[in-house]
Amino acid sequence: MKDSILETLKKLNFTEYEAKAYLTLLGESPLTGYAVAKNSGVPRSKIYEVLESLAIRGDILVSHGTTQRYTPVPAKELIKNRRRETEVNFEQAEKSLAEFERSAHDRENIWNITGDNEILDKVKDCIASAEKRILLEIWKEEFKALEPELQRAAERGVHVIIIAYGEIISDFAEVYIHYMGDEITEEYGGRWIVISADDSEVVAGIVSLGEDSRAAWTRHVGLVMPITEVIIHDLYLMEIMKGHRDLLEGSFGKNLVNLRHKFSIHPDFKKHYLK
Repeated sequence: MKDSILETLKKLNFTEYEAKAYLTLLGESPLTGYAVAKNSGVPRSKIYEVLESLAIRGDILVSHGTTQRYTPVPAKELIKNRRRETEVNFEQAEKSLAEFERSAHDRENIWNITGDNEILDKVKDCIASAEKRILLEIWKEEFKALEPELQRAAERGVHVIIIAYGEIISDFAEVYIHYMGDEITEEYGGRWIVISADDSEVVAGIVSLGEDSRAAWTRHVGLVMPITEVIIHDLYLMEIMKGHRDLLEGSFGKNLVNLRHKFSIHPDFKKHYLK
């Protein structure tokens, strides 16, 4: 009978010595550590380590008098506690595994988002989940809608870096005003938004077409890496233009217009993504 109870306790995460000590106290208590060792067969060299482990876990109680004595938690309460702990562990495991499965699924997919409000909502999700850095290319119109979320991110320690098309003033973000924002708006005939959060997820798309706006959201590294690096290279260009604008414009024209024309495929030198 006793052997079967010992095996049952082991299944409840007791070691053999812990099970013997607990059963001994369940049969007679309170007892000193010496008495528990003597009655249970647990070596005296191990008994206080075993009793401390049981006390930390809440399986026994300790009276702190001149001589410490030990009392077991009643068997019914022990089982109740173990059942509650098991349920909590199952809930945590279910949640963690579901999140991991969803994350793994997301890393292999590219999701289409339709509608300007829906795109901005997804960008807000990215901002809310960021922990280290946000890289954002944005027009001033969309910035107004995202400013509260961006400020909250900055307040929790996220480094917010913005390439702004149009005048954006912020006391919580590092803002680079694009040197040719007006020209880009004219050439492209629309506004886009690109965000990279923690170099792990991106949203990129057109946001100036109302309900017909289109964007993609993904954690797929095949897109996250190049899109993030494009933003970073735009930042390189901002820094280079700030330090050497006169030299560069001397070689490539005002706002580097000669470069823009060189790599255009249309005779009017405008972009025709939006047809």
